[in-house]
Amino acid sequence: MPRAADLLVDCLSAHGFDRLFCVPGESYLALLDALVDRGVDVVVCRHEGGAGLMALADAKLARKPGLVAVSRGPGATNLSIALHSAEQDAVPLVALIGQVATWERHRGAFQEVDYTAFLGPLCKYVEEVSDPARLPEALARAVHAAQTGTPGPVALALPEDMLEMATDAPVVRPLPIPRAAPAEADVARAADLLARAERPLLIAGSSLDAPEARAALARAAEAHRLPVALTFKQQHLFDNENPLYAGHLGFKIPAPQVQALAEADLILAVGTRLGDTPTQGWQLPKTDPDQPVVHVHADPAVIGRVIRAELGVAADPAAFLAALAERNLPVPEARAAWAARLNERAAALRHPTPKPRPDGLDFGHVIKALAARAPHDAIVSMDAGNFSGWIHANWPWDGAQQAVGAVGGAMGGGVPGAVAASLRFPERRAIGVSGDGGALMTGSELSTAVAAGAKPIIVISDNGTYGTIRLHQEKAFPNRVSGTALKNPDFAAWGASFGALGLAASTPEEAEAAAEAAFAHDGPVVIHAKTSAEAISPFATITQLRGG
Repeated sequence: MPRAADLLVDCLSAHGFDRLFCVPGESYLALLDALVDRGVDVVVCRHEGGAGLMALADAKLARKPGLVAVSRGPGATNLSIALHSAEQDAVPLVALIGQVATWERHRGAFQEVDYTAFLGPLCKYVEEVSDPARLPEALARAVHAAQTGTPGPVALALPEDMLEMATDAPVVRPLPIPRAAPAEADVARAADLLARAERPLLIAGSSLDAPEARAALARAAEAHRLPVALTFKQQHLFDNENPLYAGHLGFKIPAPQVQALAEADLILAVGTRLGDTPTQGWQLPKTDPDQPVVHVHADPAVIGRVIRAELGVAADPAAFLAALAERNLPVPEARAAWAARLNERAAALRHPTPKPRPDGLDFGHVIKALAARAPHDAIVSMDAGNFSGWIHANWPWDGAQQAVGAVGGAMGGGVPGAVAASLRFPERRAIGVSGDGGALMTGSELSTAVAAGAKPIIVISDNGTYGTIRLHQEKAFPNRVSGTALKNPDFAAWGASFGALGLAASTPEEAEAAAEAAFAHDGPVVIHAKTSAEAISPFATITQLRGG
């Protein structure tokens, strides 16, 4: 009779999982044994945080739940960064966590944790499975929960002795994922509001990150001459050179741009939870808005929870936009001037010219050099940090490329994301961009890339500081640097020590040469960009922040 561990692998295959990221642990040795020669690619990582962030990126890229396995106690606590990121990013992620044996539970055993209590606030669903006969049901329920409503993380705790138990329980097939179509009456009401609006604004969120959803977004925008603002880290959803592009609602966008967007007389928020970042601190729209808000999201629990919606539509966002695009509506003459004004402000933040800096390279040189040479289907994995502003501003986002970013702001996603992208799409170039802070949090996953045959290009902006924190520090306490300075290694030599091609760039000419060499190399690459701390972001310097 098969073991529960064997049954679990059969269930994983039935649910379409083809890749598992993990750090091994003695609490789930039976599962590791069951995975041998069973059709699931096991990617062995160097840290549970890195494994979880790889699974998170893989979920975004494959558009299906990611899968990660870790051991009890320290393994689970290390994984928690990825679970929190999955909750913030609304990404389906399934975590399998080893647990002490059933007979040891509630005795304070070695590395014992109550995962329901620990992970309950982070995960949509947590269950400890002590009976192997219930394992197929529990997995099916967890995978279903990860994908319904607002997607997010789920966790199954697996006692080590349970995995060894014999069972003849059958595999439970995947539970169907409901997709609600928008009601005709809701589309009609939204169309009526839109027909009367001279200054509408469409805020597009991460739920639209699929080819058919992006196409529906473009059709709706063009049909009704709707300006489109993209939520944080979602710049790849819509052509940034389109005259209807109204900007990227990331952190601390210029106040005049926020004020201009706030003049909208109708906001269509589609595929976004309208959190604090895209709404610029619940000002666009306000919690009690100055204009009617049509909020479209698959999860009815999201709609109206913080921001009052004139019309809430609990339906598939792409289906709503597709239906709206088919409506033949009048376009008020004033809308053209409105769209042009928003686009002019958004375009002013695109493609800033890199400038000479006294203490290092303007990172814009590096991003422009990479963008000029990257294949159109390249995948960009962005870590958290101010350096990503240069990617937002300089990459030629045309609505067809793919980016992976940290909506929740967790550092350390750049390298794991690029490794996961290279494994999922080995025929495409994966570019991971990190700061010097995030690179040393999870950069050891470069070893995972080499071991697995992945070939990411890793670009590290080394300005010797935790840049985002330094920016805020200079605003709040100018000239008082505390806790943000970094002492870094030679990242080119560091990359070479893993087996990657190590390159360095400290001038614009070296940035061009490094980009050329990176794309010509058939293997992993690390580019050490020696960047300026004075240029703390694409649009601010330390001197300016200090009032100079």
